[in-house]
Amino acid sequence: MAGLADLTLAEARDGLRNKDFSALELAEAEITAVEAARGLNAFITETPERALAQAQRSDARLAKGEGLALDGLPLAIKDLFCTEGTLTTAASHILDGFTPRYESTVTAKLWAAGAVMLGKTNLDEFAMGSSSTQSHYGPVENPWRQAGEDRPLVPGGSSGGSAAAVAARAGLGATGTDTGGSIRQPASFCGVVGMKPTYGRCSRFGIVAFASSLDQAGPFARTVRDCAILLGAMAGYDPRDSTSADVEVPDFEAALSGDVRGLKVGIPDEYRVDGMGGEIEKLWRQGIDWLEGAGAETVEISLPHTRYALPCYYILAPAEASANLARYDGVRYGLRVPGDSIDEMYENTRAEGFGQEVKRRVLIGTYVLSAGYYDAYYLKAQRVRTLISRDFTEAFEKADVILTPTTPSAAFAVGEKMDDPIAMYLNDVFTVPASLAGLPGISLPAGLSDAGLPLGLQLIGRAFDEETVLRTAGVLEDAAAFDARPGRGVGE
Repeated sequence: MAGLADLTLAEARDGLRNKDFSALELAEAEITAVEAARGLNAFITETPERALAQAQRSDARLAKGEGLALDGLPLAIKDLFCTEGTLTTAASHILDGFTPRYESTVTAKLWAAGAVMLGKTNLDEFAMGSSSTQSHYGPVENPWRQAGEDRPLVPGGSSGGSAAAVAARAGLGATGTDTGGSIRQPASFCGVVGMKPTYGRCSRFGIVAFASSLDQAGPFARTVRDCAILLGAMAGYDPRDSTSADVEVPDFEAALSGDVRGLKVGIPDEYRVDGMGGEIEKLWRQGIDWLEGAGAETVEISLPHTRYALPCYYILAPAEASANLARYDGVRYGLRVPGDSIDEMYENTRAEGFGQEVKRRVLIGTYVLSAGYYDAYYLKAQRVRTLISRDFTEAFEKADVILTPTTPSAAFAVGEKMDDPIAMYLNDVFTVPASLAGLPGISLPAGLSDAGLPLGLQLIGRAFDEETVLRTAGVLEDAAAFDARPGRGVGE
């Protein structure tokens, strides 16, 4: 049943309903694929027994004609989502041994829809990073390689384990979280589709917090249709999350009409940044041509405060992280390193439990929130965030959706930018603005670099207009006809 792992999520769903194969056979095929991809270090915890048990329950429902929306479909879950009875680490030493007694709302919705859990995927510690190398459990490797080379490449971050798993066929789909690009950037690096919905579309309850005003759950899959199916199951109002939006969840899959005639696509000149490779610019122009060929109209728009987005983000996100991570003190759960006093125990636990990138961001965040610097940095960044959001509001008076590159380059080698945090942060230059504005965005693979690595295009939409984003992405996907596959970690 090795071929089952190559199915898209929609194909697997239809095959199960048509009884072409069983959920148990599909789960076994995906468990084998997870085992074959272990060299990528994409998973922190594998849950094959749970997957088989869930698949058997799916088969029972399907046999009675009572199949659920995602019945029998195996997924990978980013290890930032609390899963009842299953180790949840956020890829941090400080959460050693933490087994939640509750389930995140997003994963609870997936299980209620009949999905099957293959395991928990690796990530940058506490979702802080753009490479998935900042993990207590070791770096994740991208299943792609440059032509003629075997140097391991990063899968992007922080949701790199989820993106690598989907690219390696070790899961029909996966969950991720996006704070400043942590779904879209790894989707681009790994040649898969990744979507960040509107802030508030998916509940944050049970997701280990990084920056609470930015974090948003979303899906990874190999097609736009598969992302639409997953988002439909993940989304919805949750009274346990004060930032959850009480808005109707539409049929996202039905939005994929294939028709963008008359649609106005905004092209922001500010996204032509220094250091962006010529192949990225070429792909962007190709994306414009594809949409115009399908009947859409492209319009020039301006997002003048884009250049302030990264510094704004790297003030606000660390500030929120500093507050959120104060709870990890060795008292209630996870790692505890003893000391001669409670203060010393706090210090020892946090010093040993947090990795270098987490420490860096906590210190930055504490600094910008401190007396004397709060007004100069934090409040000013909040005002800039308002201006960035206003830019998008004005742009959407002229455009229905915005087309940009996803990343300024293809995937880079593991360790290549480790000594230069600023160079690492620049990977998010195209994804951070939409996050600051709370808008939906999707990345889909649209071509290959000169070195044979995937490159992504990004679409950004109005708040709670994921339908237009998905409809446009479906047309781009058809035009790009991206069918290249990675060579490493896929059954090797």
